[in-house]
Amino acid sequence: MNMCGEKLMLRNNAKLLSRCGRLVWTCLFLGLATTGASAQQAASDPADEAEARSIVEKADQVRFPAEGFQVDVGIATTRPDEEPELRKFRVLSKGNENTVVMVTEPASERGQIILMKGRDLWIFMPEVSQPVRISLSQRLTGQVANGDLARANFSGDYNPRIVRNETINGENYAVLELTAVDRSVTYQKVRYWVNTKNFWPFKAEFYSLSNRLLKKASYEDFKTMAGTIRPTRMVMEDALRSGEISVLEYGDMKLRDLPDRVFTKEYLKKL
Repeated sequence: MNMCGEKLMLRNNAKLLSRCGRLVWTCLFLGLATTGASAQQAASDPADEAEARSIVEKADQVRFPAEGFQVDVGIATTRPDEEPELRKFRVLSKGNENTVVMVTEPASERGQIILMKGRDLWIFMPEVSQPVRISLSQRLTGQVANGDLARANFSGDYNPRIVRNETINGENYAVLELTAVDRSVTYQKVRYWVNTKNFWPFKAEFYSLSNRLLKKASYEDFKTMAGTIRPTRMVMEDALRSGEISVLEYGDMKLRDLPDRVFTKEYLKKL
């Protein structure tokens, strides 16, 4: 190689080293910045998470008692160009982990019972000798899934975070995103509006695993039941098919001392 070629090679190598050096420093700077931002976010997350979880837990307590209780639920479903469909249930629940749902109307389905233990569900039917395993997300009637009636435990089934605050009709609401703890829960994601003053639930949106909006719900007609002001009406609307609505009416709620044996397969055979 001649002298000119060697000089040209040296100049090119120097330029390459200079560019590499700038690239290394840029990467280091970006890495440090990202690490700093992540550390800052991690430092603020525990408090934010605790606040979000506290809001969801308090809203759960507004909707239903933490202790044992009984409530009657009527569900009226309307669809375009069809007669309304009415079903009635009696729900016995204890501590968000144990629930019995008994069909009281129509008479042709009376005797059907759903048992929930944790996130496990079985349905008992008089004409079938053995209970049948079902899922929380399976449709119960109209827009209502099994989990909507048997397991209304947002604080136990979802990891919450506050995404923003909204003012609606002069009231401040925390808007929370609830992400399912696993695939066994009723919905994979819930967008949830809760009043920050009294922790009354206002409305919710329910999403699939693919982030598709499935249905919307509103909590209405707050009245005193079992010693606390609670929503006595829940309206669930299909987000995919216009005009399909189920209205849940809660009534005659009372606190009950329910022994653990009530929530067993053996006991249900006596009901």
